Amino acid sequence: MKASRHLEKLEHFKAYNPTAAQLWEAQQHEVEEADTFTRRQKVVIGICSLVAAAIMIETLFFKFTGAAESKYIFSKMGTEPWMRWTQGIWELLASIGLLLPRMRWAGGILTTGAMAAAILSHMTWLGYSIQGDHGLLFCMALVTFACGVTVMWLHRHHIPGYVPTSPY
Repeated sequence: MKASRHLEKLEHFKAYNPTAAQLWEAQQHEVEEADTFTRRQKVVIGICSLVAAAIMIETLFFKFTGAAESKYIFSKMGTEPWMRWTQGIWELLASIGLLLPRMRWAGGILTTGAMAAAILSHMTWLGYSIQGDHGLLFCMALVTFACGVTVMWLHRHHIPGYVPTSPY
C-alpha cells in the first residue's frame, strides 16, 4: 500500500496541549451553528411555534385568574390550586421557549410534556367534554401537542445530550 504524501509520520505526531490563555480565548468565541433547515421546515416550525404558543398563552389568563372552568378542572382532579399554578407556569415557560428561536428545542419539550399531561387528564379524570364545551379544550390540547412534537422533532439535534442513532 502506498503511503500518503499528505500525512505526517507517526513518529512526528505531537498532541495538542493548549495553554490556559488559548483555552480562555477559545471560550470567548461564539460559534453559530449552520442553518440547516429548509425553507419548508422553517415555515412549519414558525407556524407550529406560533399556534402552540398562542393556544397556551390564551389559556394562561384562565389559569392565573382562577376562572370557574379552570377551578372546576383542577378540583375534579383534586389538585386545585397548586397544580393550576404549576401548569400555568409550565405553559408560560413553554410559550417563551417556542417564541425564542434559540430555545425552541426546550419549548417543544415543555409543550409536549404539558399537553401530554392535559390529554392524559382528559382521557382519565375529566372526560372529553368539560362543562358543555363539546371537546374544545381536548382538541386544543391535541393541536398544541402535535405542534410541540413537530417543533421538538425538527429541533432534536439542538437538544443537549442528543445522540442521533441514524444519519438523517
